[in-house]
Amino acid sequence: MSVDTSKGHPEMDYAEHEKTYAGFIKVSKYSTVLILVILALMAAFLV
Repeated sequence: MSVDTSKGHPEMDYAEHEKTYAGFIKVSKYSTVLILVILALMAAFLV
């Protein structure tokens, strides 16, 4: 994804912002998968 940062605030660190966002998305994906696995295991062994 490409973002035009030419008109942004000069003190804004866009590279760091994009790195933080990418990390957030990564953690969200892994958390969702982990929760689904836990739910599937609970359904299999607790029912």
